[in-house]
Amino acid sequence: MYFKQFGAGVTKELQSRYEQSVNWKDGKFQNLEETDMSFSFRDMIDILYKQFTNRKEREPLVDLPIESFNKAHFLQEDNLAKIIWYGHSVLLFRINGKTIFIDPMLGPDAAPIAPMTVKRFSANTLDLIDDFPEIDLMLLSHDHYDHLDYQSILRLKSKTKKYYVALGVKRHLEKWGIDRDKIQEFDWWNNQVYADIEITFTPSRHFSGRGISDRAKSLWGGWVFKTPTENIWFSGDGGYGAHFKEIGDRLGPFDFGFMECGQYNEKWSLIHMFPHESVQAALDARVKRAMPVHWGAFSLAQHPWKEPANGFIDAALKQQLQICLPKPGQLFCIRDGFADAWWEEIK
Repeated sequence: MYFKQFGAGVTKELQSRYEQSVNWKDGKFQNLEETDMSFSFRDMIDILYKQFTNRKEREPLVDLPIESFNKAHFLQEDNLAKIIWYGHSVLLFRINGKTIFIDPMLGPDAAPIAPMTVKRFSANTLDLIDDFPEIDLMLLSHDHYDHLDYQSILRLKSKTKKYYVALGVKRHLEKWGIDRDKIQEFDWWNNQVYADIEITFTPSRHFSGRGISDRAKSLWGGWVFKTPTENIWFSGDGGYGAHFKEIGDRLGPFDFGFMECGQYNEKWSLIHMFPHESVQAALDARVKRAMPVHWGAFSLAQHPWKEPANGFIDAALKQQLQICLPKPGQLFCIRDGFADAWWEEIK
């Protein structure tokens, strides 16, 4: 399994296809604005040391509970989209009578090829898949291990009908046995109408890669879902930048936005947002109600695990942005607004 987790490398044929993208330059995909991700050797040693030591407050002392899945309630017809968040960036949608799964990383370890594990806050999450209904459409924002998980893909394979993925991610799925005809790749701003839902792949300021040699050899981004009654945006991973305003101008305003907020650090502030930046990004993109994601499942940075939620609430209150922070596993719709600080009850 260790080697299968890597996915597939880039062949000459694939690279020639990627080179057709306007976002491919100098042998790799590029962000819309300059994004330096280089670290000194001393920085790298410091990051690794802190990552695997001094874990107090960076993860809960007990397993984070996940509410039980009610299939009948989830599948019940409704005029509004229904969503369940399973921690990190895992989102299960019911919209226009279709079930859509975004970045369904439900595996127990966010670093499956590393010598040290990054253990999930919740236990036995792969078993949740057994209760889920048929997945009409799976969307993958990029190929990092905390978003694209080999074990999860295998468990979902028999019940997933179609895949929309970032350009370059298809090769991994094919290697894992997914029928290539079920997979459609998206470059930034590409869109497709699926079951009366207009789905658009939007830019983010991030990177990709599953090994040493494939950094930025596939794309990264977010997803917009527009129906006659709703406009919903998932930001995807990435740092703050001018693209948020462009997304809002081109595709907004949005009734609801899932905003990346977590796993941040000053040393990689260009590729992950701090809570106040997540709120500002939502305002830039003209999001009416926002929810922080990319937290509540793994400790991939050195901040306390509760900090993203608390920081997001503080910044949203100052900016008068409506928010929603449901419990993991809790079914909600985009008009729900609640932040009862459920995480503060957990040790």
